[in-house]
Order: sequence, then C-alpha cells, then structure tokens
Amino acid sequence: MTFSPMLKVLVAATGLALSVQITAGSFDPGEPEVRRFIDTMEQEHGLERTRVKALLAEARHQQDIIDAISRPAEAMPWHRYRPIFLREDRIAEGAEYWNRHEELIHRIAEEYEVSPAILVAIIGVETRYGQHRGRHRVLDALATLAFDYPPRSQFFTRELAQFMLLVDEEGLDPLEIRGSYAGAMGVPQFISSSYRHYAVDGDGDGRRDLMNSTADAVASVANYFRQHRWRDGEPVVSPATLANDADISELANRGRQPYTTVGELRAAGVQPELHLPDDMPATLMELDGADGKEYWVGLHNFYVITRYNHSPLYALAVYQLSEAIRELRESGE
Repeated sequence: MTFSPMLKVLVAATGLALSVQITAGSFDPGEPEVRRFIDTMEQEHGLERTRVKALLAEARHQQDIIDAISRPAEAMPWHRYRPIFLREDRIAEGAEYWNRHEELIHRIAEEYEVSPAILVAIIGVETRYGQHRGRHRVLDALATLAFDYPPRSQFFTRELAQFMLLVDEEGLDPLEIRGSYAGAMGVPQFISSSYRHYAVDGDGDGRRDLMNSTADAVASVANYFRQHRWRDGEPVVSPATLANDADISELANRGRQPYTTVGELRAAGVQPELHLPDDMPATLMELDGADGKEYWVGLHNFYVITRYNHSPLYALAVYQLSEAIRELRESGE
C-alpha cells in the first residue's frame, strides 16, 4: 500500500496507524455532519476515507476560536478600528519593509500592475509584515468552525475540504500550520481556497510557499488583486462632504460593490474631494469617526480591496495605511 504525502506526514508526525482510534476532543466520524464531510472528500475529491479520518482525529475543538469569530474587530466603529492599524510604528515598519524589499516589490507591482503601496499595506494589516501570522492550528480552526459553529458552518466546511486538498498538493504538514482563528495562513493570510487558486511562485523555486517566502507572499497578493480586476492608476476612495440639505438615507452603506454613480451622489448633495467623473460607479459610506460622522465615496478599486476582506473598514484601513507608508517613504524621513 502506498501513502499520499499528507498521510506520510501524519504517520511521521503522530505515529497514526491506518486503523485510527478516535481520541478525546477530536471530531467523531459517527456524527452526521462529520460523516457527510468524509463522504464528500471521498466521492467528490478522491481522498481515501481513512486519510480524512486520520486528519480529523488530530483536530481539536477550540472554544477561543468560537469566541474570537463571535466578536470580530470589523464590528467596531471606525474610530476604534482605525487606530489599530494607523499607528506610527506600523507606518514606519511598512516603509522599512518596502525599502528592504524594494526591488522585489517594484518588480512584482509592475508585472501584475498593482500599486506597490497597496501590496505593502495588505501585508502590514494582515500580519504586520509577516511578524504575526496567527497562533491557532489551521486544522483546529477550520474543523471547529465547520462542525461547531452553525452560523458559518457551510463556508468553513468548504474551507476545511480546501485545506485537506491544499496540504496534499503542496506537501505541507497539516498538523504544524498555524494561522488566524478563521484559518487564514502565511504572510498574506490566505484562506485555503485562496491559497489553492491565487498563490503563485514568486521566487522561481517551483513552490508556492506563503509561510517562508517573501517573494511568493508579495506575488500572491499581487496576483489576487490582478485576478479581482484591480485597475492600476485609478483612484480607490475619496473623502466627501455633505451639503446642508443632503439626503443620503437611501444611498449610504448599501453594500461593497458600486451601486450608484458619482453623479447621483452629487445630485443628492454628496461632494467628493477628488475630481471624479459623474458616470464613475461608486458607493457611499457613512462612518463613525473620532470627531463625528465621516463620509467616503468608494470606487472600483476600493471594492477590489474588499474582495480580500469584506469589511469596508478593513479596506479603508488598508488604503489609509498605504498612503501613510508612501508619504513617509517620499518624505525621506
């Protein structure tokens, strides 16, 4: 009998035999949702049942993961969320990261036609330039959320399947990979499906290593943005002011994807600070700022950032961090 790379890792790391004994804290294959998952992995993805059971036997429920996903930072008001990322030390570290990898970042930015400042800021927001990649085993996070968190069980069940396929394809150790409470991993914090579909080999060594390769991480972020149709050189978002008689009750905070136009916003009394054409698709955000309400007009590239993380607060933090890093570099300080 031959073993797959994933099962070889499991046997080497844990001493598991093919006749797996389910241990306390693992996910019981007799439970209906676990059994359905095993069936799907075998029937739709061609993984042997024993291999899937072996991996699930090593997964552990983690209550702190449930607690964390129940109170995400993106649920904060803008005036509390923004200071997490727009700090002088994170801005300075971003400029230093950009300077240290300047040739690489500019090569990739030019090749993929994505703003180098945005590439740096994404990595800065996600893992503070690779310094903080998460403390949870990805296996535990995905299994916990797939089987023990009903509100998003469907999504995380799919991601658990993608994780099993990913470690098999890339020859990764499924018991060692750590990431966020939501199962995002590596320097750019890709979830498993994004890793499989958007990660690229940026350093030419024949591997897609988002855990250890800066080139792979930066190129993969750039590829993600290109695949989601980033338009290099176009504006991202504009602050806006309201006329005294403005009525935005039917326009503000209706979604991430552009649902109106700049012209319609102007007609309603919204004035973007940037000079934007009336026919440009747009969204309008009303946020709770430190000094009262803030108004922002989101454009196509802003929507692209929200494809990385669906929160408009996240996208605005990325944009503002990118601008702060760029300005610091240009100032020469």
